[in-house]
Amino acid sequence: MDTAETTSPGGPVVVTAAGAVRGVAGERASSWKGIRYAQPPTGARRWRAPVAAEPWEGCVDATAFGAAAPQKRVPAIDLGPDPVLDEDCLFLNVWRPEGGAESKPVMVWIHGGAYTYGSASQPLFDGTELAATGDVVVVTLNYRIGPLGFLDLSSFSDAEHVFDSNLALRDVLLALEWVRDNIAAFGGDAGRVTVFGESAGGGLVTTLLATPAAAGLFHAAIAESSPASSIYGRERARAVAERFLAAAQVAPDDLDAVRDLPVDTIVAAGAEVYNDVPSTIPGTLAFAPVVDGDLVPEHPITVLSEGRGHPVPLVIGTNRDEATLFKFMKSPLIPITRDSIERMFALMMEDNPGLVPPERDDVLAVYAGVREKVRGLDIATDIGFRMPAVWVASGHSRVAPTRLYRFDYATPMLRLMGIRAAHATELPYVWGDLHSQKKDPTFLLGGRRTGEALSARLLGRWTAFATTGVPGDDWPAYDENGRDTLVIGAEDRVVPDLDGRLRAGWGDAVLSFR
Repeated sequence: MDTAETTSPGGPVVVTAAGAVRGVAGERASSWKGIRYAQPPTGARRWRAPVAAEPWEGCVDATAFGAAAPQKRVPAIDLGPDPVLDEDCLFLNVWRPEGGAESKPVMVWIHGGAYTYGSASQPLFDGTELAATGDVVVVTLNYRIGPLGFLDLSSFSDAEHVFDSNLALRDVLLALEWVRDNIAAFGGDAGRVTVFGESAGGGLVTTLLATPAAAGLFHAAIAESSPASSIYGRERARAVAERFLAAAQVAPDDLDAVRDLPVDTIVAAGAEVYNDVPSTIPGTLAFAPVVDGDLVPEHPITVLSEGRGHPVPLVIGTNRDEATLFKFMKSPLIPITRDSIERMFALMMEDNPGLVPPERDDVLAVYAGVREKVRGLDIATDIGFRMPAVWVASGHSRVAPTRLYRFDYATPMLRLMGIRAAHATELPYVWGDLHSQKKDPTFLLGGRRTGEALSARLLGRWTAFATTGVPGDDWPAYDENGRDTLVIGAEDRVVPDLDGRLRAGWGDAVLSFR
């Protein structure tokens, strides 16, 4: 195909496989927004695998974000000014810096949001700073979320009504195929693609590492706060689907009605199930990737902890105080009370009758001296995020260079509020975005100068990793002997076996629901 770029009074024009797109030339980076990579997943395509976008005639304006996926609006997630929510949401965005290398490394961002919220249009994920400072091409993408992206109705399929599994994961795979086939036209190197994501986006990254169909579509990965073990099998997926149909007041055998549900009804029923599942089965999520025996043949945490993932360089880590955000937001997703934690473990053992659990006294010894009010938060952080990251790092280090980190930095205001280094607090530093939030109280008590220096280091590490596979000469690879870990704070430091005490208490056996 013709990949030549042209300029016009309206902005830079790039020819993709499907047609020409006109973007916006910026002082530091040009951008193309709202590029359609898939046909609308609506009507007969609802709950089906995505299909690549059809070619178009002429030149399409790519100057504004495409629609965000349908979701309940929540104050904590800014989707940008005047966002449009629509089921036709499969768009992506590209930023390319001016000058520098002709064929640049590519970083593909997968947003988080508990598999139910968020969009590539969030102002936090503006790719200008990352692209211009790191001399990389940045791609951000939308995928279907909530029940439209993660509800598995495949067990209800019949000859006339076919439903596919793992829709959101299939969306991401199709977007990566688009990158492979088109990114050279934007100055990117299709042979140097790094996928990176946080929270649910990090969960999709670790799932991609264990998905056979993803082989060759990316060459490095960064997983920030991945709930790597929070993926379930078809039996649980079926139970969630039954709850959803009940909430939507649709009979399981009325498959025409399922396909024709109004979007608002789907979002409302999804919100009910989203809250109900973790409340009744602590430690589980309603919506997440599914071990379907097809696209995802095995549990990713098993594949990765055994060193059988795609052998690409990996950066993985968590924040020191992940669970405080969920307490602050009164979210049901993470069990933090003694009763809910004990129920979670009892149900997990029922789910894994052959698993030898860690001794209760050994686990509690890890938190000796921790106030009981805080102990539940620490346990929730460790079982939900930290130990899965350690299990993944240990296994993946056998097949590819792996770096493990813990993000510890918190401004004086976040410490005063009791949030500290909570879930997602690293994101502004990764994206170089410490100024765009007009009502952000983070720096009210100081810390901005330290934060800006930290952001420069962290953004530099992520883009250096995408460029060379090494996120800084001062950060050694993780292995099962030294277990060197980077602690990211006001000053970065390498600590041998940072999680030794945790591992001694929790053990090496992977704990997860099935």
